[in-house]
Amino acid sequence: MDSTTKIYFASDQHFGAPTPELSFPREQKFVAWLDEIKKDATALFLLGDLFDFWFEYKTVVPKGFVRVLGKLAELRDSGIPIYFFVGNHDLWMEDYFQKELDIPVYHTTKEFTFDNKLFLIGHGDGLGPGDKGYKRMKKVFTNPFSKWLFRWIHPDLGVRLAQYLSVKNKLISGDEDVVYLGEDNEWLVLYSKRKLETKHYDYFIFGHRHLPMTIKVGENSTYANLGDWIGYFTYGVFDGEKFELKEYK
Repeated sequence: MDSTTKIYFASDQHFGAPTPELSFPREQKFVAWLDEIKKDATALFLLGDLFDFWFEYKTVVPKGFVRVLGKLAELRDSGIPIYFFVGNHDLWMEDYFQKELDIPVYHTTKEFTFDNKLFLIGHGDGLGPGDKGYKRMKKVFTNPFSKWLFRWIHPDLGVRLAQYLSVKNKLISGDEDVVYLGEDNEWLVLYSKRKLETKHYDYFIFGHRHLPMTIKVGENSTYANLGDWIGYFTYGVFDGEKFELKEYK
């Protein structure tokens, strides 16, 4: 994919947390941002945890978020490609976005090329060394049998239970991932450097850490974390020449 204007990236909105009422102003702010980027966006990448919890039953999805979904539909219907990478909070996303919004959903990292720059893009959870507790938990959550069992819980109970655990469980909520660990201990930095041992990438773009940062990981390679839409309201933009992190005010 080649670009001649702007590609936008955002991650970790966690809409619905800690309560729908407290989440609503952040949803309004995000919708306003989507409305602004519509003017010059060539593509939009959402790198996971758009919702603090999401589960797709065969005929039911969690209610709410209508303004966000409506604005995404508007952007997509206007011809702007949108790509969604599931995070650790919305990893139970299936084909709802694809069928209703024409937005492809990815469960692993994926390569994209913009203006001869190679990007590796993903949410970032479970990558790199360490984080063994979460990696074990993710295997349980993504197991088809686990999803089958949860599907049998009535949505009124299942969604409420999952939302409670999503906020309270630090392994899920990522509360321990909001402090800068230093370049030698940032596991997504280490993951990026390891990937460079076998292939060159110009940019590694991830979310999950909730900390906006850009770090050089090679002579011509940069790792960027998009931050979040809880405390930072940051996003990434690539203009065809360089990638930048910006704050939406």
